[in-house]
Amino acid sequence: MTNKKNRPDGAAEPVNTVSAVTIAGVRFRNPVIAASGTFGYGSEYADLLDVSRLGGICTKGLTLNPRAGNSGRRIHETPSGLMNSIGLENPGIAAFIERELPRLRGLGPVVIANLSGSSADEYSDGARLLDGTSVDMIELNISCPNVKAGGMMFGLDPGTAALVTGAVRDALRHKPLMVKLSPNAPDIAAVARACVSAGADALSLVNTFKAMAIDIHAGKPVFDNITAGLSGPAIRPIALRMVWELWEALRTPPGKAPARPVPIVGAGGIAGAEDALEFLMAGASAVQTGSATFSHPQTMIEIIDGIEEHMAKRGLSNPEELSIRKTAWYA
Repeated sequence: MTNKKNRPDGAAEPVNTVSAVTIAGVRFRNPVIAASGTFGYGSEYADLLDVSRLGGICTKGLTLNPRAGNSGRRIHETPSGLMNSIGLENPGIAAFIERELPRLRGLGPVVIANLSGSSADEYSDGARLLDGTSVDMIELNISCPNVKAGGMMFGLDPGTAALVTGAVRDALRHKPLMVKLSPNAPDIAAVARACVSAGADALSLVNTFKAMAIDIHAGKPVFDNITAGLSGPAIRPIALRMVWELWEALRTPPGKAPARPVPIVGAGGIAGAEDALEFLMAGASAVQTGSATFSHPQTMIEIIDGIEEHMAKRGLSNPEELSIRKTAWYA
């Protein structure tokens, strides 16, 4: 089978139909996606790995207007994890469309534009701009913990999450919508159901966990914003549990008829093929990898190879067959 949509010249490009997945109507050559904020706009890594082999690339978080990002220190390592306080530094959506999208589009993978904002109007205006471009999908960021206004506050409450999801859904005419959920929400399942009811075509989780570090020598917090987002292997078991529970919650909400099941893209500390396979077995349709790429740029290529090798050994013809809910154990 071939896929022409990701080649700028329209020429046919081979797709491995064994590991290919379809999410919200968009076909990915494999279920491995570069997570937002960890892969730039793709071309930054072009000399370090074969970017064309990736299933998809999520852009850096984009806002309607340019943002300079947070002041002070932005990255801090912690045991089995990485803390960041970038603050959505980006050139603004118009500049992204003009400068970055043509190069990103030419790399080959599915292009997912990560959209953020500080108000429902800002989100919807940004969505309208992106809707008229060649991006394949919008990932709505309602969960970033590094911006004081907007971001996480929308993702904590089902009502506000539905508000911004609905506003963006109304603004989109051509692009599917994936909503990125915050693990910091008191009831992430309730937020997820609200987003699905408001028009989300897919969900991705988890974003970073709210965390803190103190410089004991300076006697003050490491970050100017006091708190930051924690990612890396330390959060993986919790993220995996959330994907598992959300898969269940979207099909059997308490006291209600089953909600509309939507694809889930799992993320959180995935640093190797075994990690990715756990998420796929827990019910995720695809995975995003982020922090691991910083220390080992080839991580996602190795994950792709590992998934395909595991599928070949088990005689599987589709990543969906990896879900352990399809096994006798779950039945």
